[in-house]
Amino acid sequence: MSVGLVIVSHSTRLAEGVVELAQQMAPDVRVVAAGGLPDGNVGTDFEKVSAALSDANTGSGAVVLYDLGSAQMIAELAVESLGDPSTALVADAPLVEGAVAAAVAAQGGEPMAAVARAAEAAAEGGEPAEAGAAEAEQEIREELELTNEVGLHARPAALLARSLTGLQANVRITLGDHEADAASVLGLMGLGARKGDRVVLHATGPDAAQAIDRIFDLAKRNFDE
Repeated sequence: MSVGLVIVSHSTRLAEGVVELAQQMAPDVRVVAAGGLPDGNVGTDFEKVSAALSDANTGSGAVVLYDLGSAQMIAELAVESLGDPSTALVADAPLVEGAVAAAVAAQGGEPMAAVARAAEAAAEGGEPAEAGAAEAEQEIREELELTNEVGLHARPAALLARSLTGLQANVRITLGDHEADAASVLGLMGLGARKGDRVVLHATGPDAAQAIDRIFDLAKRNFDE
């Protein structure tokens, strides 16, 4: 089972909205909202967060994201109060961007610590590119025209990032002067690539050719739109 997510917010509707977005990116991940007070007013509630933690953890642990400082305190207290506090982590990450990045990482089967790191890296726009030996490897370079209606936004970006899971490949995508790590949903969305744009794929590593093939296969299917 994948790592679950808990979204803690002072607002019930905000928490539910983030859950809706994260589930669009990662339909197989358990994402639970813990927003607002039991009476519907603005605030955070320990019992609600504790219940959400229990609901979200289906065997692989849970990562908690929060909106404001007091929500962090409630989240940390709820984790500390678990029978086994090691089964959950509170991520210091932007709520929306972090939830998207964490959901994609969880969908890809990453362990709890890696899911939390993905959320926290969202504050910098995604995981930093690895430097060093990859630069000396032979690069596969292919140009791809986007024909789907929304380009590399939201769900298509998540599908592309997930398609690279398990591959030993470093893939970058460029559009004009802009470049993004293909494993970063936020980075891909930041390209602003639209229908009709021609992006360039750059891949290195043992599975570079397979990575390129997977991306082209998604594009031929119009990212399942």
